Parts: sequence; structure tokens; C-alpha cells
Amino acid sequence: MTDAPLPDASLPDRLAIDPDSPFYDEALLTRGVGIRFKGAEKTNVEEYCVSEGWIRVAAGTAKDRRGKPLTIKLKGPVEPYVKTDADEAASDA
Repeated sequence: MTDAPLPDASLPDRLAIDPDSPFYDEALLTRGVGIRFKGAEKTNVEEYCVSEGWIRVAAGTAKDRRGKPLTIKLKGPVEPYVKTDADEAASDA
């Protein structure tokens, strides 16, 4: 048995951290959302889509002409979950 958190059914199929995106949800992001991609915890996810199986991550420190980070789309299994206090303490250690 693994210690990975179970996916939360209340999480949307698609979520973005960019306030200009139609998939942005501030209330949900303040609760804390974690992403497991191909079995590994990812902390630099800009956007995800579970049904299409992809995440967008920042490509280094490069910025576009509007000052937003350039992103790369990675394909694979995506597992979003709501972070708990125990998850945050484990990631800080």
C-alpha cells in the first residue's frame, strides 16, 4: 500500500494558477492542490487537465512578451489531490 493521498472528487478536471485563465479558481487554490504526475510529486505545475492527461510546467525562467512564464506541455497520468497539513510538513522536511 502506498502513502500517496487519494484524489479528491471535488477537484475540477482542469485547473490553472493564472488569474487570466478561464480555469482559474482562487478558492480552490487557497485550499492547496497537489499534483502527482507519472507517480512523482510536481510543485511547478501551471495548469493541468486530468481527462486529456497533461500538465503545463514553466520552462526555466523564460518569459513571454506579457511577462508570463513560457510553459511546456507534458503528457502522462495526472492525479490532483487536496493538500493536508501533513502533506505540507512532509514536503518542507
